[in-house]
Amino acid sequence: MGVVNVTPDSFSDGGEFLAAADAIAHGLRLAADGAHILDIGGESTRPGAQPVDADEELRRVLPVIEGLAGGEARISIDTTKVEVASRAFEAGATIVNDVSAFRFEPELAGLVAEAGVDCCLMHMLGEPRTMQDDPGYDDVVADVRAFLEERLAFATTAGVREERIWLDPGIGFGKTLEHNLELLRRLDEIVALGRPVVVGTSRKSFLGKLTGKAEKERLPGTIATNVLALERGARVFRVHDVAEAAQALAVAAAVVRG
Repeated sequence: MGVVNVTPDSFSDGGEFLAAADAIAHGLRLAADGAHILDIGGESTRPGAQPVDADEELRRVLPVIEGLAGGEARISIDTTKVEVASRAFEAGATIVNDVSAFRFEPELAGLVAEAGVDCCLMHMLGEPRTMQDDPGYDDVVADVRAFLEERLAFATTAGVREERIWLDPGIGFGKTLEHNLELLRRLDEIVALGRPVVVGTSRKSFLGKLTGKAEKERLPGTIATNVLALERGARVFRVHDVAEAAQALAVAAAVVRG
């Protein structure tokens, strides 16, 4: 899953692809590099990020979705909003990646069910603006697993077919360094829920805390976490650097799966 941020304020590449033409060109490069999915987002979810209204989000993402739809890579819309998702589906998106797991706009579950598309439900503590304000858990893995289990049940009750649902433990979304490492260490407990697990560690701050490297120097750390997550059962990897991650995962998969 290649990241296409059409935002001015994303933590790693904010503003680089804000122009639709630049975002489309970037998406095409990621697809050529081996991305099976292009995750297009018009609202930053970095720690402390401020909300964006639906009109602005649509202004950013619709031209990009329209420019990339119909290629070999599937289109994912990274949004929590019903209006944005609905228009994105019309433009060619077939996945919604909701960092709120249908908490912010619960009716999005019904839209996903009606549209017959796939969805990714992610764990996040609170909201992006506040999620890193002293996050705490009794047992981070057990708590995240219970949350995802409840959200899975909510989605299926709303009519979403279980085989359409992916789960994401939300690395970096309301977690300390130790929380992130524990989630990766025990990722098999999330995989045991029986749905494809999505892992998004690419360039994140916990890698910087471990290595001292800036955002765009964290590719080796990203690859290490992806390979470890693959070994523990993850199946979708959300990354900025597709070519390098795809090569590493291909080799790791050959070893792990035989």
